[in-house]
Amino acid sequence: MRLLRYGASGTEKPGLIDKSGRLRDLSGAIADIAGDVLTPDGLAKLAKLKPENLPEVSGKPRLGPPLARIGKIIGVGLNYSDHAKEVGLPLPKEPTLFLKATSSLAGPADELRMPRDGVKLDWEVELGVVIGQGGVYISGAAAMDHVAGYCLGIDFTEREFQYNRGGQGFKGKSSDTFGPLGPWLVTRDEIADPHELKLHLTVNGVTRQNGNTSNMTYSVGELVSYCSRFMSLQTGDVILTGTPAGVAKRDVLGDFLKPGDEVIATIDGLGEQRHRVAGSI
Repeated sequence: MRLLRYGASGTEKPGLIDKSGRLRDLSGAIADIAGDVLTPDGLAKLAKLKPENLPEVSGKPRLGPPLARIGKIIGVGLNYSDHAKEVGLPLPKEPTLFLKATSSLAGPADELRMPRDGVKLDWEVELGVVIGQGGVYISGAAAMDHVAGYCLGIDFTEREFQYNRGGQGFKGKSSDTFGPLGPWLVTRDEIADPHELKLHLTVNGVTRQNGNTSNMTYSVGELVSYCSRFMSLQTGDVILTGTPAGVAKRDVLGDFLKPGDEVIATIDGLGEQRHRVAGSI
């Protein structure tokens, strides 16, 4: 299933994309794409619905993040060897984790806002993993059973805040609009292998990132299991699994995003995002 949320920010309704590509309204069946809906039992109930019996949504409404009430967004740093090489850092001996504020969430075509005093706004296309069944100290063998599905994410980052404003990458990752997800959540059964997906990102039509999840150092299952050693994973949590090479050149100030730029990102089977960069809030 391809699940999504549509409508104005803050008032989105749940929906799904049927096999013909039509948007169907799910609000008569569920309140939102969140909580128990994302558990194995909840998704099994949704899968029994007949899309042709659901109301079709006309036009092209705005899409929001494809799930609601996200408890936490966990980022994974340096999970692609080519990205570690381009930034001149060794591959970590264990996954490097950070948190990204849920207030950064945005839809897949929402405007990207420059933060005040921002000068080094960078991009990172990433595979997002959505937790379905929560847990703690999850074994590697059982880890994939805790995954509800996958989505496209971009980890927008203000590098000046990340590196030169007192440490802690959280500052550079969490400005409003820095965490777009979607356009939809694709359930795990729809993705044959999450470790064989192409990731692509352009800035103003120029390819900047062109990678594949096969180059991740730590797999989806390894990351789910590892994260659960340090915090309980809860239904609706999102793990952003890292980015391939192709981020902005950190020694070239003019290489970073500026107002008017357009960022387009895609991942095989997970859709496309488009963002126009606007001035500071």
